[in-house]
Amino acid sequence: MSQTQTKTQEILARDAEHHTGLWKPDVVFTHGDGVKLYDAEGREYLDCMAGIAVASIGHGNKRLARAVAEQAEKLIICSQAHANDARVRFYELLFSFVPPELGLTRVFMANSGSEVNEAALKWARAATGRRGFVAARRGFSGRTLGVLGLTWEPKYREPFAPSPYPVTFVGYNNVSELEAAVTDETAAVFLEPVQGEGGMHPATPEFLEAARALSRERGALLIMDEVQSGVGRTGKFLATEHYGVAPDMVTLAKGLGGGVPIGALLMTDEVARAMPPGGHGTTFGGNALASAAAAAVLEELRARGLIENAAEVGAYFQERLRALPAPQIRTVRGLGLMIGVEFKLKVAPIVAALRGAGVLVINAGATVIRFVPPLTITRAEVDEVVARLGRVLEAQAVNPA
Repeated sequence: MSQTQTKTQEILARDAEHHTGLWKPDVVFTHGDGVKLYDAEGREYLDCMAGIAVASIGHGNKRLARAVAEQAEKLIICSQAHANDARVRFYELLFSFVPPELGLTRVFMANSGSEVNEAALKWARAATGRRGFVAARRGFSGRTLGVLGLTWEPKYREPFAPSPYPVTFVGYNNVSELEAAVTDETAAVFLEPVQGEGGMHPATPEFLEAARALSRERGALLIMDEVQSGVGRTGKFLATEHYGVAPDMVTLAKGLGGGVPIGALLMTDEVARAMPPGGHGTTFGGNALASAAAAAVLEELRARGLIENAAEVGAYFQERLRALPAPQIRTVRGLGLMIGVEFKLKVAPIVAALRGAGVLVINAGATVIRFVPPLTITRAEVDEVVARLGRVLEAQAVNPA
């Protein structure tokens, strides 16, 4: 490192030698503690991005770090064709959180949200013998080729068209369009109970109730993509619980491992039996290390009451955001700690200014800022985040770009 180069510049230069160029990073994070992140120059940030809803139990969590270290010394990998004690323990903890009335008693383990969403597509075809799917406009279920057909955003989907399976898109929360779309060729209706990438829109009860009734009536399955909304983020373990709807499958990832890659496809016994032995698989899914990490996350959620905290502090967060005297804000919406603030203008400059003020957020479309902090966030930390947002918006109102 030259004398004139900062540590950040030196690391970014080394990074640029090998990365693909898909992103242009201009900050280097080195460590974290709870809701706080620190960059290579020692600057502190309040993290309301959490790796995009991944760091569910906070950064530098001691229970998670200890579980990973202890498991790594014993066993890291074990094929899904064989049992391992860490995975069995995780299974038991996982299903202690899933309400029995949902009938979700089986799980397929994988490594990411896209991977479990693809597995859900495959299981739906095996269970119904059909090829078609119904998804929602503004929905996002991944960018891998196998699941890209369900992702609405044209900039992601159209360069890689056509989809290997037919998809009909309907307006989110539009019951009449849904009723017209579900036919005897539909394998499954595939929906997010709260749209994340698509603008942080919660479903209406009427929409999900109609999705359940129509899919059952017409011989299709109902799949809930809870990759972002699951594992306590909305104040329930599954966001679907807010609606009293029992899906045939639910996909989980992101916050389940607290940062360790993991995905889980929950399904009913009937759906599980539809896949023949050896009909699907994965090398790394359900490995002992990821299982131990996810078990630690679930233990932390329960021991610290973090799902209840997401409900309580999430409601408080929304109240504080709505109380901001900011004419730029159009509306605030969300469930628990999955919150979107829609603005009357594009939010990229606000996102950048917030980072300058020590708050990390991410957009959810051109005019929405997404707040998805660790579930450990406190009211005091919320107060500080909202205060900094207020100062940023006040400065931009006085000195518009």
